[in-house]
Amino acid sequence: MTSPDLELDDWLDALDAAPPATPPAADELVQAVEAAFDLSGPLARLDPGYKPREPQLQMSRAVARALGRRQALVVEAGTGVGKTFAYLVPTLLAGSRALVSTATKSLQDQLFLRDLPRLAKALNTPVRLALLKGRSSYLCLHRMKEARVSGDFPDRRTALALARVERWALGTATGDFAEIDGLDERSPIIPIVSSSRENCLGQECPDWKGCFVVKARREAMEADVVVVNHHLFFADMTLRDTGVAELLPSVEIAVFDEAHQLAEAGVQFLGTLLGTAALIDFARDTLAQGLAHARGVHDWQALHAGVEKASRELRLAAAGSLATAGRELRGTLKLAWKERAAQPAFAAALVGVEQACAEALGALTAVREAAPDFARLCERAQQLRDLARRFAVEPDPGDVRWIDISPHAARLVESPLDIREAMQEQLQGPQGSSKAWVFTSATLGDDERLTWFTEPAGLTEAEVLRVGSPFDYPTHARLYVPRGFPKPADPQHPASVALLASRLARALGGRTFVLTTTLRNLQTVSDGLRERFEEAGDAIAVLQQGALPKRMLLQRFIDNPASVLVGSASFWEGIDVPGDALQCVVIDKLPFPPPNDPLVEARVKRLEAEGRNAFSDYFIAEAAIALKQGAGRLIRTETDRGLLVVCDPRMAGMNYGRRLRAALPPMTPVANEAEALAWLQLLNEERA
Repeated sequence: MTSPDLELDDWLDALDAAPPATPPAADELVQAVEAAFDLSGPLARLDPGYKPREPQLQMSRAVARALGRRQALVVEAGTGVGKTFAYLVPTLLAGSRALVSTATKSLQDQLFLRDLPRLAKALNTPVRLALLKGRSSYLCLHRMKEARVSGDFPDRRTALALARVERWALGTATGDFAEIDGLDERSPIIPIVSSSRENCLGQECPDWKGCFVVKARREAMEADVVVVNHHLFFADMTLRDTGVAELLPSVEIAVFDEAHQLAEAGVQFLGTLLGTAALIDFARDTLAQGLAHARGVHDWQALHAGVEKASRELRLAAAGSLATAGRELRGTLKLAWKERAAQPAFAAALVGVEQACAEALGALTAVREAAPDFARLCERAQQLRDLARRFAVEPDPGDVRWIDISPHAARLVESPLDIREAMQEQLQGPQGSSKAWVFTSATLGDDERLTWFTEPAGLTEAEVLRVGSPFDYPTHARLYVPRGFPKPADPQHPASVALLASRLARALGGRTFVLTTTLRNLQTVSDGLRERFEEAGDAIAVLQQGALPKRMLLQRFIDNPASVLVGSASFWEGIDVPGDALQCVVIDKLPFPPPNDPLVEARVKRLEAEGRNAFSDYFIAEAAIALKQGAGRLIRTETDRGLLVVCDPRMAGMNYGRRLRAALPPMTPVANEAEALAWLQLLNEERA
């Protein structure tokens, strides 16, 4: 595997002597990569159990060629390929400045704290590493002090959380909230003690010298490899306020892991947003600063109440009948813009927001020079007023609008349909054409060109590689699609899913995931499982998404294998339970996108206008990706064994079912429930 012409040490010596701006020759970098992955190479010395994997080396060679030639590469790498090392090894050996972007903060932390330091040491490539997150991930010393002075907290628990943050602040070097064990990233204390683009005082801040955001950005600018996330990358395209704007021109390599989430992250951040949460934050900050620095000049309580009232009325108008029907919302519901835009109450609510923000702006302008915070509050008031005006008129051509409703907030969103133009601008811009771009994930499409990902991402001209999993799926995994099952539209379908899942879980003594496509089915299936287990006297716990934080719920499942975990969207991907703790995954139905989703509707219209088949090119492609993600929870290591069940007879009976089955790993099909139970019984016996 190793070329006799180039030993790794020789390569590293040559790299040290080469000018940093000189891109390495692609074939030489490939040889260095092969030496690194050799059985007698540094990776083998790093891990005594290391075994070369041809799929991993195949991907790493392709990445090395793309880096050496400064090209764009898209790689789908199946579970078990080891794609993280496959792109990190050539990235480190290339000796060029690199940016690595991920979809989740957890993978960011894993790369920065574990993978990159270990690999850099093993490869003897000393590099300066930096981790850069968004503002909301870092403590703002100024806002923490202001929060203690104002004492304005939604509840006692938040006040206690502030005290905990204050104790931690005395010793932290980074200000990264991830250091605080057990602090949920959705905690209400975080927006109170972190800054946003709107409320940051910049160099006017009395705590500017100790600012953790400034420190993180400075370290990123000085580093050789910087780890960011997709949200940060796209937020910068519109805000120019994340630190990436200064960083990107100096980067020669850009790698995007978990790239299947890239398009949705981009759509979320490239659009325009007016949220009731932002209005309430503005109202709270106006009150706190007014009382602290200009008490008696204006009726700050009245201004605060006016913006809060406008925010509340906007949420009620956006929710419409949902606000009065007594329906309990779980998660976020997406509403079509046309359902609300023509209603007088909605238009009046937008006018109310505009007027409340304008009144606040007038009062703040009068005291603008009294304290640095007032200048920022003036800017926020003006932005919120202008957003209310914007959403009162028709959207830009080619954009789509919708409303997100959650239990306590509403967001008005205007967004592009995809990230095509934004990514092409990056790739073809002055610096983009001289960079190497690598995009990778376990799921990027169900065809050879990976068009599900490459089309909306503007990467149709990029080199594409598909690397299959090295796992022995035919031997270790079975696929069961019950043919006589009720169709998803049948009212009895969720109860039937619960009944079948209870029988399968009973055969394993738990060790089962049930993945649902809707929150409604989540509740119905969970209740049905509990009833079945109670009736039979089974000591199997039912763990339901939402009952506990995701991480805690997953830990309970791992600690107690006599469990069934029922989860929806967030449990379909990014969940890793290796070994025999999880041996059965049940999917309630094919995960087609909801046809009434405003983004889906707009994308379908565009495809039809282009003369394309929206069902084939969009709905089936989306279902295939989601199905692959859900199925990917089952087999996580080369020794894992298990059963995948898809409780949707359309997968067996419809023509498109063949395409969806082909998108899955090559699991051996079983014909009926008896064969499925026999397989689970075998797994039980082997485990015993």
